[in-house]
Amino acid sequence: MPYYIYRVTEQPIKMLSKLEQHDTYRDAAARTKQLRIEMPSEAEYIIKMIFAENEFNAEDLLNQVREPNLEPDD
Repeated sequence: MPYYIYRVTEQPIKMLSKLEQHDTYRDAAARTKQLRIEMPSEAEYIIKMIFAENEFNAEDLLNQVREPNLEPDD
């Protein structure tokens, strides 16, 4: 399964823009770090990497709202 890199804009609505796709974690992680370093400090977006079967699943995962874990750490 590939790793996808997205630019995620939250305001005024959540928008996902696929930037790249990589086959290995090492390549995807290195490129994600590079893109975050190159981001302007006043950027109104974030860069996210996601591991998914395809683009549809990647975007579905990025759009899911995750509930906070209210249990104390083990």
